Amino acid sequence: MLRINLTTRIILFLLLVLYFIIVATPFGVLFINSFKSMREIYLEPFQLPGEFNLSNYTEAWDEANLGPAYLNSLIVSLVAISGILLFSSMLAYMISRYRFKFRRFIYIYIIMGLALPARLAIIPIYVTLNRLNLLDTRIGLILVYMSTGLAFATFIMKSFMDGIPVEIEESAKMDGATPWTIYWKIALPLTQPALVVVGLVNFVNVWNDFFFPLIIISSRSKETVPLAVSVFFGEYSNQWHLIAAALTMSVIPIMIIFFIFSKRFIAGITQGAIK
Repeated sequence: MLRINLTTRIILFLLLVLYFIIVATPFGVLFINSFKSMREIYLEPFQLPGEFNLSNYTEAWDEANLGPAYLNSLIVSLVAISGILLFSSMLAYMISRYRFKFRRFIYIYIIMGLALPARLAIIPIYVTLNRLNLLDTRIGLILVYMSTGLAFATFIMKSFMDGIPVEIEESAKMDGATPWTIYWKIALPLTQPALVVVGLVNFVNVWNDFFFPLIIISSRSKETVPLAVSVFFGEYSNQWHLIAAALTMSVIPIMIIFFIFSKRFIAGITQGAIK
């Protein structure tokens, strides 16, 4: 076990406090300014508001069309992440446990998806969606996120699948368990930390993504939160109190999800590093 002396601990603690201040200050300023009037923002941008004005949030919610945008983002994020977790875990289990021809080639081909950004393939993606009549649809956006997220998810899931003792599965086979039962009842529960890591990383990526909705979605009724906030910012570029409220509402789901699963996320990252 690594031992750290008191002086090193104090230095590390101070560095972490400094890092927290640097990272949290912009979010703190954004949050307190979301309750202010325009006059207060210009005169006292770093002061607490004299009166917490919740009307900024209600007005930003209505004007930015955040209600439908929230629903669209939730549908796209949850369905895409569910698909990524299901298909990546099945694929990782197959590659980890079964021996067949071209197994290594398939795994390398999948991992190659980590080498190139998905944005470089936007032209073939757009052409494919157009031919399938999936432009300006949530399904098209979901399929794009699923396909672009599988490489990272499969890589993480396989590393955890490799760490599952084979003896557990052999015992289950002797008891008459089918391959699907072994995968669903044994492999998935034992790789829960990896599922949390993959789910959180992809949720942040999908929820915050602006590029693919900008290219694929053209209807206001199907906008995601980043796209709706961007349109709102263009229309109300000088209304900083409303912009601050809209931006605050756009990051709240990510903060809630991360705070709920933060311990499991850290545990999953730690186990992955040990493996």
